[in-house]
Amino acid sequence: MRFRLGRYVIILTLIVLTAGSWAKGPKPVTGKQFDSAAQAALAAMKRRAAELNIQGVAVVSFAPGDTIQAWSSEMAVVGHMTDHTNGDKGNNLLAIAYAKASEMANTLKDSGTSGHTPMTGEFGWQGGVMEQTARGYIIVAFSGGKSEDDVQVSKAGLAVLKARL
Repeated sequence: MRFRLGRYVIILTLIVLTAGSWAKGPKPVTGKQFDSAAQAALAAMKRRAAELNIQGVAVVSFAPGDTIQAWSSEMAVVGHMTDHTNGDKGNNLLAIAYAKASEMANTLKDSGTSGHTPMTGEFGWQGGVMEQTARGYIIVAFSGGKSEDDVQVSKAGLAVLKARL
């Protein structure tokens, strides 16, 4: 009886001691981890854009936690940041990429797919993809090509970030 009681006490102690580590969840992403992952993701996006023969701007972001209250982001110009194919006015591709990312932060869906009427500052254009992970939200956007090409470039960045964050 004494041996069994001792065994139960040891088992119970181990359960109590390890329960705290279970409740903590995954470790937060450090700035250094994000920077390294972001550079790799941007490089993958540049390669995919080159394969598709498009230029523009790539944006990668990570928002820690269950809700989006803050994020870290990096961007890279892939060829050019603006274009003037839209008449005299032109397009600010960096602004468009961040608008796609902002829309995803608001809707928690890939850009242009939420079905809601775009708010002021949103365009409802496709080209950004996102995914929630155990550590937070990964948000990736590209602007510069046709929407379907922008999505393909963004998916290349998302795949890298998912693997590294």
